[in-house]
Amino acid sequence: MKTTESPAPVPAESGVPVTKADLPPGPPPKEKKEGTVLNAFSHGILVIWAFMVVMPLLWAVMTSFKDDRSIFSSPWSLPDTLHFDNWSRAWTEANMSDYFLNTVLVVGGSLIGTLVLGSMAAYVLARFDFPGNRFIYYLFIGGMSFPIMLALVPLFYVVNNMGLLNTIHGLILVYIAYSLPFTVFFLTAFFRTLPTSIAEAAFVDGASHSRTFFQIMLPMAKPGLVSVGIFNFLGQWNQYMLPTVLNTDPDKRVLTQGLVQLAVSQGYKGDWSGLFAGLVMAMLPVLAAYIIFQRQVVQGLTAGALK
Repeated sequence: MKTTESPAPVPAESGVPVTKADLPPGPPPKEKKEGTVLNAFSHGILVIWAFMVVMPLLWAVMTSFKDDRSIFSSPWSLPDTLHFDNWSRAWTEANMSDYFLNTVLVVGGSLIGTLVLGSMAAYVLARFDFPGNRFIYYLFIGGMSFPIMLALVPLFYVVNNMGLLNTIHGLILVYIAYSLPFTVFFLTAFFRTLPTSIAEAAFVDGASHSRTFFQIMLPMAKPGLVSVGIFNFLGQWNQYMLPTVLNTDPDKRVLTQGLVQLAVSQGYKGDWSGLFAGLVMAMLPVLAAYIIFQRQVVQGLTAGALK
């Protein structure tokens, strides 16, 4: 049985040091293949997930340009001609324009109020130590775990007693109260990552607390504001339970209520193309928000970990 012996070291001459270049070359290094299978598996899962998410969206957009006969006869084929009248019919006859305007007013007002009030509360909780600081913070945290289903009945009577039932501003106030716990929780952690030296320098220069907050700290917190704003926008835009209970006026319905009404009415009429057109109309703003602000969302979520 033969054994492979390692080559004997080259004896060094007296007074001459041995360098790495004088040694005999060793075996070539083995290629590292660790993690290759795991990377291939994770990429495969991501491709499958992307296909499952993108395909229904593309199919809905494609179907919104078909006529009713093509939707059932060839549901997976491309439309022969683009029927833009589906969109105009859903926008005018199905009152999607009114629902869209009401939703923009409600979500726009509630989003501005949520970011302003939430950022102010989060800044105070993150930067100032006072008795009851942690208690107030944990109250906001507890609001995140409170199920909205348990609050619908008392919330209805509270809003009704205040004279805000079936009003746009009443729905805005409820949306703000519904979104504040998560906003304060998110921005409190974000404000803690911002450097204190800049605020201290502003105080030394004579700036007040309000000026320091609005002109210095709030612009520095822009990534966090954009991130939490996107999350609140998605939640408020797709909110259905609150407007169904608190907004029963047909003239002040929001988009989610309008889509349900459109599904019922168009289902009886057999106008499925108009129904898909209305569905895509409600979906486009959310998609646009993700595409435009995707980088800011990632920056806001990773800012605390990178500090």
